[in-house]
Amino acid sequence: MLRVLRRGAAGLEAATPTPGWRPPEDAIWVDLLSPSRREELAVEEALGLQLPTREEMAEIELSSRLYQAHGGTFMTATLLARRGEQWRTDAPVTFVLLKGLLISIRYDELRAFDLFAERAHGLDVETGTQALFHLLDAGIERLADLLEKTAADVESVSAAIFRRPKGAQFEALLTELARAQSLTSMTRNSLVSLARLLSFASLAEEIASDPECRAHLRSLQRDDQSLTEHAGFQSSHIAFLLDAALGLINIEQNGIIKFFSVAAVILMPPTLVASVYGMNFHNMPELNWRFGYPMALSLMAMSAVVPIVWFRRRGWF
Repeated sequence: MLRVLRRGAAGLEAATPTPGWRPPEDAIWVDLLSPSRREELAVEEALGLQLPTREEMAEIELSSRLYQAHGGTFMTATLLARRGEQWRTDAPVTFVLLKGLLISIRYDELRAFDLFAERAHGLDVETGTQALFHLLDAGIERLADLLEKTAADVESVSAAIFRRPKGAQFEALLTELARAQSLTSMTRNSLVSLARLLSFASLAEEIASDPECRAHLRSLQRDDQSLTEHAGFQSSHIAFLLDAALGLINIEQNGIIKFFSVAAVILMPPTLVASVYGMNFHNMPELNWRFGYPMALSLMAMSAVVPIVWFRRRGWF
């Protein structure tokens, strides 16, 4: 899909690539969403660029993500796209600044892009550089919202771990922690890629020559850095909660094993007495004794009571 944002327009307009197609004179943003090869060729021919392929956008080398060529500045970042109700996946997005025009290439629906397109008219966006900054603002704001939601979920799990009734199951809590850790890790990965993009963006002529753009860029860098630090702290907190949950599981398992160990020790002496008097040898003195049976029962009871009393005094039972 090929869409264009024109100066003063209320939103993105769909464009059909025809032979000799050119972006409008007042275009400030050309958005390629899952473009066809025909759309890619039309944009490349119109602007004199060679756009990166989807495979090149997914590479992690800086030389493949951040470079200048054909008079344009190419910058690729990894954002988060929602898939289904819960899971999100890494979504590479390439931004190209070329003489005041912004070109974006992506293969996933991104809520931040849609929000900016709806608010572009009210934001009074005049150039592609301003459009880039507003898109990055929206992307960072989206990541901040994800971190806030994840932090709230983690606090809820934390309260459930330490206040849960004895014997409650841990499976659901561990699943929630794993989900939160995965999302936090992907968010931090996205923030790191944005930090690299923001650092490289200062080399673009459109930004380097404009003091207002440089100030906006520094503001974005500070926001990104603070969120990266917060994501790192949150990841450490989740790791602590995971260790705490596993520790509580081990404590409960040790308690169960301890109970059965004590029970086995208590039952061992009576079992020994019963085994001795269950042999029924002919020359056993107590075999024909009138009080042999009560004596054996009393001996078994005493041999069971003595370990119980001793364990209680030691605080083991």
